[in-house]
Amino acid sequence: MTGHDSLVLRVAGRPVGRYVTRPELPARLSPRPCLHPVTTLAGTAVTEFSPADHLHHLGVGVAVPDVEGHNFWGGRTYVRDRGPTELDNHGAQRHTGFQLRDPDGFVEELRWVAAGTELLRERRTVAATGLTDAAWALDFTFSLTNVTPDPLTIGSPATNGRPGAAYGGFFWRARKGSEAPRVFTADREGEREVHGTRADWLALTGDTWSLVFAGATDRTRRDPWFVRTEEYPGVGSSLAYDERPAIAPGDTLVRRIVTVVADGRLGPDEAATLVRKAVSP
Repeated sequence: MTGHDSLVLRVAGRPVGRYVTRPELPARLSPRPCLHPVTTLAGTAVTEFSPADHLHHLGVGVAVPDVEGHNFWGGRTYVRDRGPTELDNHGAQRHTGFQLRDPDGFVEELRWVAAGTELLRERRTVAATGLTDAAWALDFTFSLTNVTPDPLTIGSPATNGRPGAAYGGFFWRARKGSEAPRVFTADREGEREVHGTRADWLALTGDTWSLVFAGATDRTRRDPWFVRTEEYPGVGSSLAYDERPAIAPGDTLVRRIVTVVADGRLGPDEAATLVRKAVSP
């Protein structure tokens, strides 16, 4: 991945993630700052950037397919009664600066721009924290403020007529292996059982790695999970599952996701224990 103004996140001096603020990408991929590669403490990569199956999947970040008709996800737009359609409606997230920049995290300001107009201003806070000798946590908060004079609504293919495709918001494109990863919550297992449900945490495990995602605020925990394992491995927190949330002029939408990144295959008890440690005040 090429880009400018990249920084490296570290846990106890060990690199665990690279953040690129200005990736060099075509407009149809909705260019946006992202984390890639993200690795376990042992160095195993747990993200993918612009893979062949979905070129617009960019590691870890925030991506929204429909902000008042503008595509900040990349690729085709789902149009009701037409299906996925190539449209010239892509926006871009533009890095404007860091308010704080340390080896273990940063606070960033961004502008969401489409058709020459700034729609949203974002403050993004990211921190990396060690948990054990084999696990660390990525704490990711984004705050979207409507800077236009009118309400802005956020949509997804699901709200536009494609059931189950409620992607949009925080999204993690995981590493694709020879077999589909296992996905489970405290009381459910498998893509069909977990996708679209609300759960305090959700785990995705590969052969040698585990990711455990947790909503870290009451409001974030009310968003259902978007899960893919068979077609590709990816997990997101759905902003627009069955309705379009609106952000009034000057108002701010805030979400916080904490992700445990661990070596080895965690079971439910281990996942729950690490999440409690990662999200506890």
